Amino acid sequence: MYRLKAPLRVLKSIVGPTTNSSGPLTRAGSTIFVISRSKHTVPDLPYDYNALEPVISADIMKIHHDKHHQAYVNGLNVAEEKFEQALKDRDVHSQIALQEALKFNGGGHINHSLFWTNLAPTKDGGGEHPKGALLSAIQKDFGSVDDFISKFNTTTVGIQGSGWGWLGYNKSNKRLEIVTLPNQDPLITHVPLLGIDVWEHAYYLQYKNARADYLKAIWAVVNWKTVAERFATAQ
Repeated sequence: MYRLKAPLRVLKSIVGPTTNSSGPLTRAGSTIFVISRSKHTVPDLPYDYNALEPVISADIMKIHHDKHHQAYVNGLNVAEEKFEQALKDRDVHSQIALQEALKFNGGGHINHSLFWTNLAPTKDGGGEHPKGALLSAIQKDFGSVDDFISKFNTTTVGIQGSGWGWLGYNKSNKRLEIVTLPNQDPLITHVPLLGIDVWEHAYYLQYKNARADYLKAIWAVVNWKTVAERFATAQ
């Protein structure tokens, strides 16, 4: 599973009688939640805003990274603060009500943090076809890299509304599989290896409503090296 290099968060439950210098903090069988958290932040891009041109314009990259990703991070921090208070208040209703905000904004942060590293300028290897174990796995499960890309694009272009196309590793059957998910839902059924954002904010300023053209073009800047690293770790 892809993990963010996120601030440390500790959630500790202590069951049973607990004491301090003033006496018991809880009765036997009760639970104390001790939470330590710091705020999430948007990771820096590993390249300049214009480094992926002409495939993705500098304007799109700047707005996508600085505005949209930042909005997910802001929303996640607010949702976590509210959830922390709900835990302290033992407010189960609020804890449940906050799940959608945590999923949407947390998924947006996870997905975009992976997305930036999925891409690379051509001078740094963007668009170079995979090699080694990853190439062998793609050939086994899809026939060829070109066959995989064709199937991925056909599947992903059909997403209704906003969402993501994923190449994931299924640990149960040890296969690479294409998965599509709506909105900012994170990929949790597979180990995420490669994610392509098909929200309109990822391409509309340049490709208008031609999602298929965007999907066709983006492979010229896909960073297969990071995909191979995730695949090696996933096995």
